[in-house]
Amino acid sequence: MGQWMEMVQERVRQVTEFFKESWQELKKVHWPSRKETYAATLVVIVVVLISIFLAVVDLGLTKAIQAIID
Repeated sequence: MGQWMEMVQERVRQVTEFFKESWQELKKVHWPSRKETYAATLVVIVVVLISIFLAVVDLGLTKAIQAIID
């Protein structure tokens, strides 16, 4: 039973150390402001819309070329 208790205590110590180190690292993170988040979200939305447009144009051109060839 003593060995099992030592293993449990060691595991608890490791988990505690992990969370302490994780918290220290999170303090170092540069969290974006609301304005930066909105700007990045807008960029992602615009890129997705452009990608969808290009996919539709590509599909249309592929179908048109296949119709001409066939």
